[in-house]
Amino acid sequence: MKHWVPFLILASCAISTAQISSSTPAAGQAASHDYDLTVPASQAWTDTNIELHAGDLLQISAASPSDSNQSAPVCDPRGASIDSSQTTNLPVPSAASGALIGKLHAQGAEAFLVGQKNEVKVEEAGHLYLGANADGKPGCAGSFAVRVHLVSSQAQTQPPASRGAEAKAKLAAAAETWLAGQFGTQNAAGSNATPGNTPAAAAPVLQLSTTSLDPHLQKAIDHLPRRVNDQFQHLGDMVNFVIVGSQQKVQDALQAGNWLVADKTKTNAVVNAILMTKEDHDYLQMPMSELYLFGRIQDFGYEQADAYAVVATRHHFRLWKAPFEFNGQQVWAGAGTHDIGFEKDQRNGSVTHKIDPAVDGERDHIGESLQKTGKVKSLNYYLPPDPVQDARNATGGGYRSDGRILVISVQ
Repeated sequence: MKHWVPFLILASCAISTAQISSSTPAAGQAASHDYDLTVPASQAWTDTNIELHAGDLLQISAASPSDSNQSAPVCDPRGASIDSSQTTNLPVPSAASGALIGKLHAQGAEAFLVGQKNEVKVEEAGHLYLGANADGKPGCAGSFAVRVHLVSSQAQTQPPASRGAEAKAKLAAAAETWLAGQFGTQNAAGSNATPGNTPAAAAPVLQLSTTSLDPHLQKAIDHLPRRVNDQFQHLGDMVNFVIVGSQQKVQDALQAGNWLVADKTKTNAVVNAILMTKEDHDYLQMPMSELYLFGRIQDFGYEQADAYAVVATRHHFRLWKAPFEFNGQQVWAGAGTHDIGFEKDQRNGSVTHKIDPAVDGERDHIGESLQKTGKVKSLNYYLPPDPVQDARNATGGGYRSDGRILVISVQ
């Protein structure tokens, strides 16, 4: 990490004033942007990462992909013919099955038909989400080719130079935090502080299930490894939560909980950081190191962070599919920690992320974030027979826990 983070910061500074506006308005005039997107029909919703503000105007057009080499019919943005007996559970019952639809918030928003073309006036701030009108897996294959023309309601009163200066100031603050860790001047942070001694949020309050955990699932969890390890077999973070549910349901719940999939390589990180900055978005998907469970690296890494501060501080976890199922459902083992700054890697003397030693806070934060989505069926704590309560991670940083594993069932 110590070799490429400064490069990422400098690269972002260098391109922070770039825009992709199709028009460059004078001060006081609205700006417009064009986005060309590929929206897969195979997932419930795709976050376009297009920031929306009250008063924005969206002009959306869509077409089917030219490649029809699929076993199922290629998805048409107009959808298939309506069968009234099969539309009651569709997100937009009045629209054809498989049609392109949209919504303006991750949860609780009413879906609307896009079809081949539609114009939408934005009433409040949010994100544009697009997907196929289907109850479960759609009866078509492929992706929609979508063009979004956004006419912003926000007058461009701030000149590009000012926006660039603001971005550079934020990046400079992130760089300062990184350098503080590099030279050992970072103030140590405990369970109730983050870099800069900002008080942490109140402890999450979880709504636990009133029924006890199934004994068969308890027994399966008893056989899970308690800790992950690095490539040198050094034991590290504890397995502090388990999710039960299909991959699609788990991913949908995490997306609704505002968790982002971490970039997997440094190259992806630099490219995505540049692209996001050019589109006037913040880069929030910093890669995380590879750790091992069940003899393999994590299947997924997820994170939450404030813009730019992701360099130094972030909520994050790694997720592995377990080699067993429960009641026909996939089981996922997770190890979550909260990065709060930097410290010396005791294996090699380099700089690494420092975690909040009170790791139960991150476990409960993950549970609370998913609980708020309405996609959680039950939450249970389970204390295994050999709990991890006081240990060190693979880089030598200490942590403590009550040893309980949070078991999350999604629906």
